[in-house]
Amino acid sequence: MLAAPARWYFAVPGVTTTGPFNQHFVRDIGLIFVLIGAAMLSGALLPAQRVALWSASGLWLASHALFHLWEVSVGICGPDAIARDFPAVTLPALGAIALAFWAWRDARPARAQKAYS
Repeated sequence: MLAAPARWYFAVPGVTTTGPFNQHFVRDIGLIFVLIGAAMLSGALLPAQRVALWSASGLWLASHALFHLWEVSVGICGPDAIARDFPAVTLPALGAIALAFWAWRDARPARAQKAYS
C-alpha cells in the first residue's frame, strides 16, 4: 500500500469495486496498518503496555470490519464482499479483539495484587 499503491489497488480482490483509485487514501490506510502492526508487536514485547496497545489496535480493526459490514447492509457492496473481506478485514479484527481481551484478563490479577499490597 505504501510502496506501490496502484499495484495494491488493482491486485487486491474487490478493492476496485469500492471507488476510484486514490493514491493518498491508499497510503493513509497503509500507514494506519503499519502503526497497528507496530502497536501489536510492541504489545508483545512490552507486557505493561499490552492492554492499551492491543485494545487500541483491536478497536480500530473492529471499527474497520464493522464499516465493511455496514457497506454491505446499505447496498454499497454486495453480500459476496463479506466472504471476500473476511480473511483480510474481519479475521484480523477478531484476532486483535481476542488478544486485547486476553491481555485485559491477564493483567487484572496483577492490578488486584497491587491494590491489596
